[in-house]
Amino acid sequence: MSVWLRVFGRAPQQPDPDLVLQVAQEQDRAVQGHLRGDEQGWTALELTLREGTTPLLLERYLVTEPGIRAELNAWAAWLETCDYSAEYTSLMERVIQTQQLFTLRKPIDHADEALLDRVCLALCQHLAYCTDGVYQIDQQGFFTPDGQLLLQEY
Repeated sequence: MSVWLRVFGRAPQQPDPDLVLQVAQEQDRAVQGHLRGDEQGWTALELTLREGTTPLLLERYLVTEPGIRAELNAWAAWLETCDYSAEYTSLMERVIQTQQLFTLRKPIDHADEALLDRVCLALCQHLAYCTDGVYQIDQQGFFTPDGQLLLQEY
């Protein structure tokens, strides 16, 4: 089963893609990146961690793109059901205020799981920090940019 990671960023400014790549390369110098973009800025960064493995794909979506507002509303509705956490209302508001959403799917065929985890976590923390956001990891929960658990998923 795939694990998804998401960053819900409130700031509209796009993170510098060179710095995002640098964050990944700080985990392992061998990481290579290929950037895609359009007139709105960068839309995807494909990261190759090891030759012969599935690349890690980091995608960036603006709130104005078709379907993104509906996805954010679905996340907010789900968070509304998480009343077991003291943070559920503030997280719901943060998700509604999202200006850019980043998604990252961990490949299941990577030989170095520890490296993959380090890169994914570093990327999420960096993006959450520079976009005034929070990040979410499937089956774990929502976190602050510095890794503090805000809401645990059950």
